[in-house]
Amino acid sequence: MMYFIYILRLHFFGCFKKNLSVDKINLKKCDRGVDLLQFRIKRLPKRTMMNEKISGLLKYPAIALLFLLSLTSFAQEISKDAAVIKAGEDLFNGNCKSCHRVKQKLVGPALAGVYDRTPSIAWIKDWVRNSAKVIASGDKYAVQLYADYNKSQMTAFTSYTDDQIMSILAYVKAEADKPDAPAAGAQTAGGAGAAQPGVPDGYMDAILVGMIIILILMVVILGLITNALKKYLNDKQLDEADKQVVNNPYTLSSFMRSPGFIFLMIFLVAAITFKTVIDGLYSIGVQQGYQPKQPIAFSHKLHAGAYEINCVYCHTGATKGKQANIPSPNICMNCHSQIKQESPEIQKIYAAIGYDVKTASYTGKQKPIEWVRIHNLPDLAYFNHSQHYNVAGVKCQTCHGPIEEMDVVKQYSLLTMGWCIDCHRKTDVNTDGNAYYDKLVELHNAQKGKGSKMKVEDIGGLECSKCHY
Repeated sequence: MMYFIYILRLHFFGCFKKNLSVDKINLKKCDRGVDLLQFRIKRLPKRTMMNEKISGLLKYPAIALLFLLSLTSFAQEISKDAAVIKAGEDLFNGNCKSCHRVKQKLVGPALAGVYDRTPSIAWIKDWVRNSAKVIASGDKYAVQLYADYNKSQMTAFTSYTDDQIMSILAYVKAEADKPDAPAAGAQTAGGAGAAQPGVPDGYMDAILVGMIIILILMVVILGLITNALKKYLNDKQLDEADKQVVNNPYTLSSFMRSPGFIFLMIFLVAAITFKTVIDGLYSIGVQQGYQPKQPIAFSHKLHAGAYEINCVYCHTGATKGKQANIPSPNICMNCHSQIKQESPEIQKIYAAIGYDVKTASYTGKQKPIEWVRIHNLPDLAYFNHSQHYNVAGVKCQTCHGPIEEMDVVKQYSLLTMGWCIDCHRKTDVNTDGNAYYDKLVELHNAQKGKGSKMKVEDIGGLECSKCHY
């Protein structure tokens, strides 16, 4: 059938001549969006020559068929639509970025130009959905790629639709077409971008020390002035009352034994003690700064920082429900079944799941990894990760701090009731593209004026039943 279709295309281009038949056909996309046909022809025997009348009858169906085929071909074009690229970026960051970059090799190859160097777009779709099946089919390009990357098996994304895969390719192409960013520290012409001079920390320390010395000298000078004035007044003829004022018998010792000073000291000690007790009571259950040692030294600084692996690639529950969940070792094995096998920390993962590196098989002997929980809200408080991540668009760093800079994770925020309420009072509701909020926005604008920001507290974010029920 395909041979017949190619014949019709050749006829449309006026390439079907007497005594000629197609011996070899190669399709190549030209700049005008038309299938340019490169073919080799051979002369046919006279007994197989096609009648000119049949050729004429086939002319118009051929044109229609070519039009339909062209539409199919155009459907495979990589989109430049901003919405499609954004959707592809989200998919790439959530699933691909742990192993791939657009312009540089990581665990897998750089993806820039993948749509040109692979056999076809259809091949890419098959590879993404099940690379093992493509390799098992004996596909030469797939087998070579598998061998070039140390036989590292790519995760199968069987649920991805054609549109999702094409959106990822759209994002990759958009990123690949961007010019490379200038090297860090490079300056533009005229010195633009140069670091602005600031006051060194050493200078600030010197200034503070100098101010303290000046204050001490002022106290000494005032003491000398006081003594000089007292001596001068004593040389004058003063009555007894004035002499008593000038020669005041109060000393530091007598001042410290005075009732007023004693009351002041007792009050300060009591106030400080009371404040310390109250702070201690308020800190019960608050674990800000808690940074326990984990059974496996997993570095977020390396994975989330240096390798820029998206948080939800490992913490898959953050997009689906209440808990962000502790990542399954299966996710670790997506990469570490092939890389860093000699690491003592990776060996702990192998021991936990019963993986034999030498045979690349599972022994069945498993032992749970005893991770130490860090962020632990009380049972009386309800918090849903997916609501904040998916709907509100809250970044992980908002609550967990600069997690991409932590070798050992700690609790960064207070996570108290007051801390949550303060956030609900200050945070704008993300209403963009969400019809659920349309009526609420309308009511809010009618009450507070159009253009005013709608905070979480304006839609019931401070109601007790939101978090406690």
